[in-house]
Amino acid sequence: MLQKLYVMKRVIYLILTMFMTVINWSCKEDEIDRNNSIFKDPDPATKTEFDKWLLTNYTYPYNIVLKYKMQDIESNMTYELAPATVEKAIAFAKLIKHLWIEVFDDVAGSNFTKTYIPRIIHLIGSGAYNTNNTVLLGTAEGGLKITLYRVNDLYPETVTASLLVDRYLKTMFHEFAHILHQTKNYSEGFAKISNANYVSDDWSSNSNTEAMAYELGFVSRYSRKEANEDFVEIFATFVVHGQEYWNNVLRRAGYKGANIITQKFEIVQSYLQTAWNIDIYELRRNFESRVASMHLLNLKSL
Repeated sequence: MLQKLYVMKRVIYLILTMFMTVINWSCKEDEIDRNNSIFKDPDPATKTEFDKWLLTNYTYPYNIVLKYKMQDIESNMTYELAPATVEKAIAFAKLIKHLWIEVFDDVAGSNFTKTYIPRIIHLIGSGAYNTNNTVLLGTAEGGLKITLYRVNDLYPETVTASLLVDRYLKTMFHEFAHILHQTKNYSEGFAKISNANYVSDDWSSNSNTEAMAYELGFVSRYSRKEANEDFVEIFATFVVHGQEYWNNVLRRAGYKGANIITQKFEIVQSYLQTAWNIDIYELRRNFESRVASMHLLNLKSL
């Protein structure tokens, strides 16, 4: 009997020992070592003051992501490209907002801008140089993204309105006009006016001079590429270059060329008014007013 009691005590003891060992092991496992866990919390992205400024001035009001840290997935890697510097990106972001985004805010309303402005603006420091000795200044992709090149060529200390217009702003208005006509197309009659004189990629050939383009009824050599480029070049040229420049183009075009340009301009003007309720003359006046006040911008810091 005593032998049996002893055996039972030993069994109970062993069971209790095993039970306590399991409990002790389980509790230790519940105390997760966060420094060595395989389920590590991801490190939050470090936001610079510029990143925060972009959130306040681009992302929150317009749902725009302005990317200045060049990403392979966003870039055309057929070109040799360099990223934009932070200093140049800051200056450029301020200029874009003042001279482009807010121009459409003022004339067409913030709802228009929020709806149709591209969701991604990608800044590239260098130009995208083609084999035909031309340089790509900007591209628009399906109304969702605009890529702008040569940002590092901007020097806030010496920046002028004419440089901004020639190198950047005409391109931006040009590309935004592509977004508009890709959303609501213009009259088919536009393409028929100069259909015989579109030359595709030969627009950059030496034989297609500026003088020839004017005389054939185009506002630039590039307008001769195809109808869509012709359409947006008329829009951008009229808005950003001003009346004096426009009058000079018509004068150099001669009687026949000026009539063709005017005919196409009237279609552009009517399209903007009918499709978007935008007065192209008011748009130009607003742009010119903002150019006159750009010296008030602090382009060197946030």
